[in-house]
Amino acid sequence: MAYARGKYAKAISDRSGMAFPYNEMVREWNGSLVHKSEYEGKHPQIRRKHITADPIALANAKSQKFQQPIQPFINDSTADQTIADSGGGGQAVVNLTLPGDFAFRTDGSISQTSTDANPQYGSMVPDDGSAENRKRELTAVIGNVTVDALVITQTFAVTVVGGNPSNHPYHNVGSTNKFAIDGSTATADVTLTFEEGKTYRFDQSDSSNDGHPLRISATPNGTHGGGTEYTVGVVTNGVAGQSGAYTQITVAVGAPTLYYYCTNHSAMGWTINTEA
Repeated sequence: MAYARGKYAKAISDRSGMAFPYNEMVREWNGSLVHKSEYEGKHPQIRRKHITADPIALANAKSQKFQQPIQPFINDSTADQTIADSGGGGQAVVNLTLPGDFAFRTDGSISQTSTDANPQYGSMVPDDGSAENRKRELTAVIGNVTVDALVITQTFAVTVVGGNPSNHPYHNVGSTNKFAIDGSTATADVTLTFEEGKTYRFDQSDSSNDGHPLRISATPNGTHGGGTEYTVGVVTNGVAGQSGAYTQITVAVGAPTLYYYCTNHSAMGWTINTEA
């Protein structure tokens, strides 16, 4: 079929709606008839491309994993399903509750040898797995924290007895004043035995201790016997003879035989045997 050349014809642009010479019209990739001044080529992003591997994908991706330590039963019995904390020494067990999609799921069961114990246990896997990599906000309330006070295994009331008591092991040696333990200067009472890891206190609050500070040494008669003061695990407080004064020791593992003595006068104290 023959068509007119359109030398004098006008055409309406599909883009602008304006009339242009028919011979100057061109067709775009989408079929629109536009003037050559309005022509736009196909954008590279619109061109279909062969599907290839996503350049941001990881070859060996591993999803986020929520896991908690196994909590073994203390007793292998259906009657006693007490669970022992598995956090280990120096750690704490904290119970967490998260809202909405982040709530922890309760699932699975634990089979204990041949018993019928089948308890539910708390999982660290969120209910909504798709939310694993989203930002999470957690408010934890730990309540009151209680720190146990130091446990004193035994406290000895120390007094000073003058007159060179004959039942003291240092009778007729050094000073005529002797330390009495809980009121006695007898050898059996002033010879002490401490256990490793435990804490013992010599209370020198009694006024008779004035001028007689008690210290500990690894040498018999302490500094008067050529030794030095032993300070491992030792704490002193106050002034001898005044309220609240004491010398305290937490016996170290492997501690040697120790000796308590007066820093100012020779032969007032005696022996501390240490045992595991």
